[in-house]
Amino acid sequence: MNRLKGLKRALVLFLSMSVLSLAFASSDPVAELSGTADQMIAALKTNQSQIKTQPSLVEDLARNILLPQVNVQLMAKLALGRNAWNAATPDQQTAFTAAFTTLMIRTYASAFAAYTDEQVKFYPLRPGEIDGDRVQVKSDVLQSGGPAIPVNYRLLSNNGDWQVYDINVDGVSLIQSFRSQFANELNQGGMDQLLTALNQHNAEMKK
Repeated sequence: MNRLKGLKRALVLFLSMSVLSLAFASSDPVAELSGTADQMIAALKTNQSQIKTQPSLVEDLARNILLPQVNVQLMAKLALGRNAWNAATPDQQTAFTAAFTTLMIRTYASAFAAYTDEQVKFYPLRPGEIDGDRVQVKSDVLQSGGPAIPVNYRLLSNNGDWQVYDINVDGVSLIQSFRSQFANELNQGGMDQLLTALNQHNAEMKK
C-alpha cells in the first residue's frame, strides 16, 4: 500500500498552523488547532537531540499531543466507507480502527521531518462554515516562491472539544483518498486482505 503524499503534506501543514495564528476565543476550533500545533512544535524543539537517537519518541509525541485533536474513530468509518464498515464484523471494525490509528500516528511522525516553517493564514469563520456541531476552517499555506495552497479542515465538536475528521488539501479530501485506496484492497480480497495490507504497511513505516 503506497503512502499517501497528500496526507503527509497535510500533516506537515497541520504542524505549521501556529506561525500566523489569529486571535480567537478559546472555544474556537482555530484556537484549538493552533494550540495543538504550538504544543507539538515546542515538544519537537525540546526533544530535538533525543529524537535523533530515538525515532520512536516522535511517535510517542504524536500519539500524546496530536491524536486527541483527531477523531480517529470517525475518520476510520468514513475512510472505510459506510457499506464496508457495516458489512465488517465488530472484531474487524476494532482491528481496522486500531490499524488506521497506527497509520495516522506513523504518518504524523514521518511528516515532521518535512516541516520547513511554512506560514499559514487562517480566515475568520463565516456562518456558512458552521453546521451545528460541525465546522470547516479555511486557510492558505504561504510558500516562499510559490502559490498559496488552500487547506480546509473539517472538525466535529466532541463534548465541547473540536476534533479534525478530514483535511482538504488543494481540493483533495484525505478521507476520499483513503477510501479509494482502501476500496482497491477490499475489491481484491475483502476486509481480511485490507487488514493484512494495512498491518504490513504500518510495519514497514516503523522500520
